[in-house]
Amino acid sequence: MGLGALLAASEMAYSILKWCGAGYLCWLGIQLIIRPRQAFDVTQTKGPSTGNWFLRGMLGNVLNPKMGVFYVSFLPQFIPAGHSPICWTFLLVSIHVFIGTAWSLTLITATRYTAGLFKIPTFIKWMDRLTGGFFMIFAAKLALSHR
Repeated sequence: MGLGALLAASEMAYSILKWCGAGYLCWLGIQLIIRPRQAFDVTQTKGPSTGNWFLRGMLGNVLNPKMGVFYVSFLPQFIPAGHSPICWTFLLVSIHVFIGTAWSLTLITATRYTAGLFKIPTFIKWMDRLTGGFFMIFAAKLALSHR
């Protein structure tokens, strides 16, 4: 009942969207290859920090309707028959939260040690060029793909 239905029904709409996406990826890739950044812009926004960022992130995740849809549609298949759905749902959600927290802490810990690399202009330029190359590959793959 939306873009997905239109793309499924119309070959021309699918082709137009595919070529527009490939063109945009190609343009982004060329921009990154031709004009890579010299440094990351880490300037602060105007004014002091407003609020607890952990709380903001948690509320953004909890209030995201996609999370509710995920839990309602995915988790019930793992609840054993004859057991309390509330207890098992709470357990499965707790496991999901634990894994997400462990992954986030792993990324935070790893970036503490690699942050120095992102201050080297040569490293930043090559990362942008590499990313631009991947965008070009994805653009070509998308342009050459068939329905």
